[in-house]
Amino acid sequence: MSRPNILIIMVDQLNGTLFPDGPAPFLHTPHLDALAAQSTRFQNAYCASPLCAPSRAAFMSGQLASRTRVYDNAAEFPSAIPTYAHHLRRAGYFTALSGKMHMVGPDQLHGFEQRLTTDVYPADFGWTPDYRKPGERIDWWYHNMGSVTGAGCAEISNQLEYDDEVAYNAKAKLYDLARGADKRPFCLTVSFTHPHDPYVARKKFWDMYPDPPMPTIPAMDYEDHDPHSKRIFDANDWRSFDITEDDIRRSRRAYFANISYLDEKIGEIMGVLKDCRMDDNTIVVFCSDHGDMLGERGLWFKMSLYEGSSRVPLMIRTPGGAGGAITAPVSLLDVTPTLADLVGVDMGEVMPWTDGESLVPTMNGTPREASVAVEYAAEASYAPLVSLRRGAWKYNHCELDPPQLFNLDDDPHELTNLAADPAHADTAAEFAAEVARRWDMARFDSEVRESQARRWVVYEALRNGAYYPWDFQPLQQASERYMRNHLDLNVLEENQRFPRGE
Repeated sequence: MSRPNILIIMVDQLNGTLFPDGPAPFLHTPHLDALAAQSTRFQNAYCASPLCAPSRAAFMSGQLASRTRVYDNAAEFPSAIPTYAHHLRRAGYFTALSGKMHMVGPDQLHGFEQRLTTDVYPADFGWTPDYRKPGERIDWWYHNMGSVTGAGCAEISNQLEYDDEVAYNAKAKLYDLARGADKRPFCLTVSFTHPHDPYVARKKFWDMYPDPPMPTIPAMDYEDHDPHSKRIFDANDWRSFDITEDDIRRSRRAYFANISYLDEKIGEIMGVLKDCRMDDNTIVVFCSDHGDMLGERGLWFKMSLYEGSSRVPLMIRTPGGAGGAITAPVSLLDVTPTLADLVGVDMGEVMPWTDGESLVPTMNGTPREASVAVEYAAEASYAPLVSLRRGAWKYNHCELDPPQLFNLDDDPHELTNLAADPAHADTAAEFAAEVARRWDMARFDSEVRESQARRWVVYEALRNGAYYPWDFQPLQQASERYMRNHLDLNVLEENQRFPRGE
């Protein structure tokens, strides 16, 4: 039998706590429910960094931001770092991307043979934070709370237009692959920008959630937050907005509605896969790049090490595999080595420099013992933050702040910091020692500052005079589509039909 195909469905800013074992029961997600029933469900999966570009670079490469140097949403993803698209393409796969991957820099393919859409976000250095100016808000691109106060219902938006296009192109490509003109196995990545804010949803889905569940932990006073959460509030310009209960309710309603919108799109894609008789030999991966705090503790969006921001859904369906739940902590860093393992691709040449590990042994019952690492070094931080999750424990470290230690079994909402509790001194010391072994925090900080300073110079220089954008421009080869005079009509009609002769 040929190597299996791979379909990766990625969404943006989907809170992993809403997927305790597949979608939470209150979510209207029949297609994700069906996928969950067939999949291995990783109940404690984490992003490598709670921000789009660093998380996605880590997901694609299996390397942390401190290794890729994709620290933030304007840091270049180096072309020399192999991604799953490179590994699979080298092994004979056709690789394609429909949708967002937020890759910054002149290389907008990173191993994908074909890209079907442009990206939803810019590819240049314009969103570079600056550690030299702690507390500075860069108003034209920093998040603010307008996404919350402006939440509501609309039939079209910038992001709805984008995700409609992503789904359309993904389905068209699956039909094209089913016709068999390319005999290679395929890896198609379909990456949506929802349910990322702004919290705006179509009425069809808005009406599914007339009484959305509200935050479990209400908003706290600013002074009651930890130092990094205060920095997030300041970066989000919270003082300029009066957030009401109705704002919170409408934002969460639209967010949940957009999960149902995505579910419909995913159902359409899975339907094409089934109708074209490819689903029995296709691995399906479903995940998000990071989460959204959704008003818990008064926090919104991402940028936080708390569970709502750093925990993500992760489900993997394999041909002939049985579904099941895995409680051990895992990481999006593990997806690239897992895909390689599942299809028999050797990553040995680069595994010494890879931070993830294959999940196939875990899926087959071998206990997962290693700590899961998370990093953050972007806007709202003044120095890098790192986190380790192992077993029930989670430990957060920043050179500027007191450490945090949480037992997530006893304290799933991370309300009780045990780092200074004498009863847990040994656990805190063990994690502190692991942080010291894994990271040189002074060097990490220095490298982030160097990267930021360089990019500010380059960005400002390239904006003077003629400007050539790095944004991906999809090529539509119109002369090779439909009927043209260099094609034989009879051959064309036969080849473009699937299935044939029925």
